[in-house]
Formats: sequence, structure tokens, C-alpha cells
Amino acid sequence: MPGPLLIGSEIYRGSTYGPKHPLAIPRVSTTLDLIRALGWLDPARYLDSPMASPDELCRFHDPAYIAALRRAEETQSVAPEDRERYRIGADGNPVYREVFRRPATSAGGVMMAARMTARDGGIAHVPGGGTHHGQRARASGFCYVNDAVLGLLAWLDAGLAPILYLDIDAHHGDGVEIAFAGEPRVTTLSIHEAGRWPFSGSGHAGPQALNLPVPPGFNDAEMRALLHGAVLPLIDRLRPEAIMLQCGADALEEDPLARLSLSNNAHAEFVGAVCRAAPRFLLLGGGGYNPWTVARCWARNWAVLNRLPIPERLPPEAEEVLRRLTFNRAAGRNPPGHWFTTLADPPREGPVREAVADLIQGTLPEALGAVA
Repeated sequence: MPGPLLIGSEIYRGSTYGPKHPLAIPRVSTTLDLIRALGWLDPARYLDSPMASPDELCRFHDPAYIAALRRAEETQSVAPEDRERYRIGADGNPVYREVFRRPATSAGGVMMAARMTARDGGIAHVPGGGTHHGQRARASGFCYVNDAVLGLLAWLDAGLAPILYLDIDAHHGDGVEIAFAGEPRVTTLSIHEAGRWPFSGSGHAGPQALNLPVPPGFNDAEMRALLHGAVLPLIDRLRPEAIMLQCGADALEEDPLARLSLSNNAHAEFVGAVCRAAPRFLLLGGGGYNPWTVARCWARNWAVLNRLPIPERLPPEAEEVLRRLTFNRAAGRNPPGHWFTTLADPPREGPVREAVADLIQGTLPEALGAVA
């Protein structure tokens, strides 16, 4: 490939889970607008995401569940039996206008990226991907399909192994871990807030399912410690043919749905360290419920993939993209000035606390030995 690919879609523009839902905010469309306004998008390296077909989705998902999701979109309603069985229209997974087409598009983009990189190698960024909670026959955690699982399966179908899935979302990547339980070709590693929904991932689930639950207030120095003390040694030991990173932005300090304290410098450092550590790399979006912090983080990650310098002050066109945003939570009533004028957060360094150091010094070396 000539350079990293960016895969997006206009389906996200104006799509909302409902006015009071955390995913009422524009994320992918704002990220793409910001990247374009910065002059960082070569049209030859932007691809429109296809919508995955029901047959493609059923590579992982139950056909009856996919049929129920399509019915929900067609009727804009859900039968009581479908709600009970598949959790569509329940548990924060509402019926909305594009309830089938939008997740099918995120899956189509991730699967396309996986197939293209399987053939040619290289790097692709799919900010609409990262729906890591989706279960085989159940919506979960705002996720209706699991595009990460489908992308990893596309790599496996191409004969790639070993594969490493990394997840730095504030919430445990439970759907991906469950999907590949007992699959020795795929290793998963999730760094997430301890004790937060889905209340899983408190420890390793086997030699191929590694979990690093971190305490509230998790800072940039602590992420750096895990990167160099755990993640990079694992990559060196595993030598994967492909790496997928789910880069949810809800671990940033200003996010309303978690209590971690990272700046987007930590995300940029993490992405930069792992994006060329294997012949194939896919970067997905994921969680993130503050529109300014999500778009600035994901646009900055695109700069990292392309080794582009970050301007000290955004050009007027990019600043205007950010000033158009509104947010009905407390942080939106008086946003700090740097949310409009720069991509880089102030650093959030701090001590590496014992709870984080123990994740490296305690159980992790045994897990690393298991994948030798």
C-alpha cells in the first residue's frame, strides 16, 4: 500500500441513538471533517465503507439475530420476544433509524480493511469500527454487531496467524475475548477501568486472553508503563502477522462514562509504538462520549499513522469544525479553549501506582511465557 488508508462513511453524519443517549454526539463525521480541514486527506487514500451483507455478518453472528436487527430497522420497532432474546431496544441499545445499516457499515469497513491488508500489508484506520461488546446473538453496550471480531475472522480466513488484538477502551473488550476463547491463533489484551461495566476482565482468562484492569485516575505515565512493560514485550514475544487496536477515547479524562485520566498524548504514543510493529495494522475507534475529545484524539491518531506534525494552533477551517459542536452534558457548557484550537491535550503525568506496577510485575510475566 502507498500509505495508511482511511475508511469512513457519510452514514454517521446525522445518525444518532436518540437525544438523551451518550451516542447522540457526532464522532466519525467530526473526525473526518477535522482531518479534511487540516489538509491531511489524500483522496486516493480515502475509501467509502461498504455495508456488510447479512451473509457476511453471519460469519460470526446468529442469522436469526441479524434478521431481527433488520426487522427492527424496517419497522422502527421491536417485538417483545426479540427485545427479550436479543436485547434490541433494551439495555441502552435503542431502535433508531439506521439500527441495522450503521453497524453493518462499520463491519463492512473493518472487514474490507482486513482483507486489503491481508493481501497487501499496510495500515488502515476505521474510526467507525470498534464495537467490541457485540455478542453473537445479542446487542450489548451500544454495540449491535462486533466489527472487530469480523475483521479478525477475515484475517484468519486469509491464513494469517498469530494475530494480536489490543483494546485500550475504558470498558473491557468482552465481546472479542469471548468470541476467540480457545482460539490459539488470536491473542487479546485489554487495558480497561477496573470494576466498570461490563464488570468482566478482572484478570487473565487464559494464556491468549490477557486483561489489565487499571484503577480510576489512570494517567499518562501509567499507560506508558504498561506499554513498555507489557504490550511491547508481548508483541516482541508473539511476533504477530497482524495487529488490531481498538482505540476507544472514553479513557480520556473528560469523558463522562469513565473515571480514567489519560490525555490524548497517551493514545498518540501508544498508536505510534504499535502501528508498525507488525506487517498489518488496523486502528479502530470505539467508545468516547465527549465530541471534542473523541474527534481530536482520533484525528490526531491519523496524524500519527502518517507521521504528520501537529500544528501548534489549528487553522481556522479546523477550528470551525470544533466550534460547531454542541454537547448537552456539563463539560459542554463551558469547554476549555484548547478544545477548539489544538489537537494536543496538556500532559497528564503522575506516579505509577502500585496497582498498575503489579499488573506488570505480578501475573503478566507468566502470561507472556505462556505465549512463547
